[in-house]
Amino acid sequence: MILAIESSCDDTSIAVMEIESKKLLFHKKISQELEHSVYGGVVPELASRLHAKALPKILEESKEYFPNLKAVAVTNAPGLSVTLQEGVMMAKALSISLNIPLIAVNHLIGHIYSLFIEKKEIKPLMVLLVSGGHTKILNFNGIDGVCEIATTMDDSFGESFDKVAKMLGLGYPGGPVIEKLAKKGENIVPLPLPLKNSPNISFSYSGIKNAVRLAIESGEYKPEDIAASFQAKAIEHLTFMCKRAVKKYKPLNFAIVGGASANLKLRGEFEKLSKKFGFKLIYPQMQYTSDNAAMIARAAVEMYKKKLFTNYKDIKILPRVVFKECSEKES
Repeated sequence: MILAIESSCDDTSIAVMEIESKKLLFHKKISQELEHSVYGGVVPELASRLHAKALPKILEESKEYFPNLKAVAVTNAPGLSVTLQEGVMMAKALSISLNIPLIAVNHLIGHIYSLFIEKKEIKPLMVLLVSGGHTKILNFNGIDGVCEIATTMDDSFGESFDKVAKMLGLGYPGGPVIEKLAKKGENIVPLPLPLKNSPNISFSYSGIKNAVRLAIESGEYKPEDIAASFQAKAIEHLTFMCKRAVKKYKPLNFAIVGGASANLKLRGEFEKLSKKFGFKLIYPQMQYTSDNAAMIARAAVEMYKKKLFTNYKDIKILPRVVFKECSEKES
């Protein structure tokens, strides 16, 4: 079995997965959303302190699996340095005390493996990663075969929802509250479609965000109409760029992962896209869309098979990661 730890941001989670069967034997997650909602976003130092309290409590519940552990896995990148540190220190202690290998997992690759919890990999796969911190199109061809097709030039998709929600005084996290309010409104606020005339495949949300600010300051529109218009344009930008990528690379399989993949409006628009272009559309189960240790464990299973271990003395905490750009052959 592999025990996995996730503490990259504001979700504390531990999972235990059987290596051969990929069966999830234990999984627990404690969210910090309530504590951070007071501040309108994640406060890193507070998140670190909450991880320090929650991780030992969850670990205690998983102790029965210790005799059968073959490795301990942990998210080491990307994320908040002070919160990643909490999980990495626990993983190092377990690696030393139980004398088992340590596996350092890229959180973003973990999101791809949220698709395959208790399942086999599907590859090759074009992946749209949409979360609070990231908006990317990736090409996936196995645990050591991930490259980047496109990324955001500024804000991420999820980050823009958080910022618009804050401007409207709706609280944190922004994704669910904007989606809920948008159901009551109409798409009547004129907002720009970013990079419409650019030939490149890339994302940008700063322009939409600024246009929303101006719409709010004008006092001409109801909050629900602003929410509906913003959500529609933010998703239109995603589908616009993904349509370009699909036309260029013609994938057979297309997946959407990350916390924002739970947005039902987004899913509906990509269902239309899949019917038009004939690719198979894949999502994680709803409980695995946000950060969780089950996806880290699933990625770690593949890393264990390839003996992709890290010495506890050498593990690094990386707030940011950069994927190599896909070559024409890889895409």
